[in-house]
Amino acid sequence: MKNWRKFRRGDACQARPQNHLLRIVACLLAALASRSLARAAEPRADALTNRPPNIMILLADDQGWGDLSVTGNTNLATPHIDALAKSGAQLERFFVCPVCSPTRAEMLTGRYHPRGGVHGVSTGGERLNLDERTIAQVFHEAGYATGCFGKWHNGTQYPYHPNARGFDEYYGFTSGHWGIYFDPPLDHNGQIVQGKGFLADDLTDHAMTFLADNQQRNKPSFCYLAFNTPHTPAQVPDAFFSRFAQSDLKLLGGKGESVPKTRAVLAMCENLDYNVGRVLAKLDELKLADETIVIYFSDNGPNGIRWNGGMRGIKGSTDEGGVRSPFFIRWPGHIRGGLNVPQIAAAIDLLPTLADLTHVATKPSKPLDGVSLKPLLLEEKDDWPERMIFSHWSGKVSVRTQQYRLDATGRLYDMPADPGQQTNIADKSPDVANKLRAAVAAWKSDVFAGQTRDDRPFPVGYTQLPLTMLPARDGVGHGNVRRSAQAPNCSYFEHWTATSDQIEWDVEVATPGRYEVELWYTCAAADVGSTIEISMNGAALRTKISQANDPPLRGKEHDRVPREESYVKDFKPLQMGTFELKAGRGTLTLKALQITGQHVADVRMVTLKLLSGD
Repeated sequence: MKNWRKFRRGDACQARPQNHLLRIVACLLAALASRSLARAAEPRADALTNRPPNIMILLADDQGWGDLSVTGNTNLATPHIDALAKSGAQLERFFVCPVCSPTRAEMLTGRYHPRGGVHGVSTGGERLNLDERTIAQVFHEAGYATGCFGKWHNGTQYPYHPNARGFDEYYGFTSGHWGIYFDPPLDHNGQIVQGKGFLADDLTDHAMTFLADNQQRNKPSFCYLAFNTPHTPAQVPDAFFSRFAQSDLKLLGGKGESVPKTRAVLAMCENLDYNVGRVLAKLDELKLADETIVIYFSDNGPNGIRWNGGMRGIKGSTDEGGVRSPFFIRWPGHIRGGLNVPQIAAAIDLLPTLADLTHVATKPSKPLDGVSLKPLLLEEKDDWPERMIFSHWSGKVSVRTQQYRLDATGRLYDMPADPGQQTNIADKSPDVANKLRAAVAAWKSDVFAGQTRDDRPFPVGYTQLPLTMLPARDGVGHGNVRRSAQAPNCSYFEHWTATSDQIEWDVEVATPGRYEVELWYTCAAADVGSTIEISMNGAALRTKISQANDPPLRGKEHDRVPREESYVKDFKPLQMGTFELKAGRGTLTLKALQITGQHVADVRMVTLKLLSGD
């Protein structure tokens, strides 16, 4: 019995059984057990195909930690996400960024978002620098089929586009938010298409098709399903909203909460759960469940005041409530169901963790800030080194250790004892406070080193994706021209009323050659007839707006509460002709030479299509 206990501890060969033969057998058994454990720690592959595990990342948009029943919210039911959590591991203290695009950049690169040039959520500040290597590139080079479905939010024009960042397949929208969630215009591999039905459902349909297609091709899949909800506008099908329309909420978020908005958000969260259930059922149907690593998390704190476990801060805040996200990961046969991981972790850890779990080489061109969580997920070690995780937005930085959070103003909180950040203990623990303040200063000096004002133009004219979209959010209006809403992402230009007005885009042409120009516009019948010009670096096109296109605003008919975002219209393209563009940087300028009515037109975007290059 003594020797058997030693064998179970893995040191049978160090035992001294009285029978020499028993010692030999024990050593052989130990060796076999060691090899078996080593194989169990590796990604389990299909016996016939020897295919590595698939990866399925499900990312919610603006869902808070408290927007799930598994985290204690009794206002709603999320049974499929709850089941995912219970069948895998839950990272109890998982941190993302205060807003959308930085979290996506950190997940994609394993590096803090300022390093990659992501400093905003629109007008170009959301773009991930082209010298950053993404998780999709890592897995694409390892032989995976890679697909992204949904909200990208790290750049629109090639080579910022998902198809240039490692994704074979893309279907969704590239900006920070979208103006309508029913039958919206979308981007499919760089082409403008029309979505079908409710957007979150449509994105899920395409992701499931991607999984099935690659299962038939016997190719492992890296699938990134980036939902657009519960980000506003608050739109959700009746089947999900009906039970919340007049419901009394059991849990409230306190002063400032908009209960009607919370009802709509919870309905969107239940729709998310429905779609997560559809994905999990599809994996079962394809017999891929045991061979797929499934991850679910959100990109920032709740987009409004509502119940969030009593934490301080919402979306946009570097406090706990603004950056703590639910995080669940399932891999049957490898990650124990019901495992709770208390150690702090973050979005920067996803790339190194998934690469480590699948034995895929990351080949980083730059040092990673994240670490592999594999030892925690596979319970390979009990000890874990102390670490710091930094949260940044709009010049504010907080830092989290396992026990403490130093907020953006230098106040210190003992998080296990004070999860709501009510009591500043900086005076009682000056050594800790000073240490963390010094760490924040050093972090700022490191990640912002050498950074200057963002002067990146919008690229045009790559042969890999000849159509370049230049939406209103990336342009600048002058004179009377203004955006249709304060948030630029899904806006359009309006109040174009004078010949002195201009709309400009700062662009850089990669390939000299002939370009086809289209203006996506609306124009009332009374305003038809204006002559407009688009020009750049000496090349110019003039045309007359000869057809009316005056559709009604869309979106309000689906809204559950009033919105802040712009409504949308059915813009249509006006073919302006073709002109020759030289390579290099310049200002693409749109103006009116002659105006016949009160307004020239409303402008959603300009597209430039490379027809032939020099």
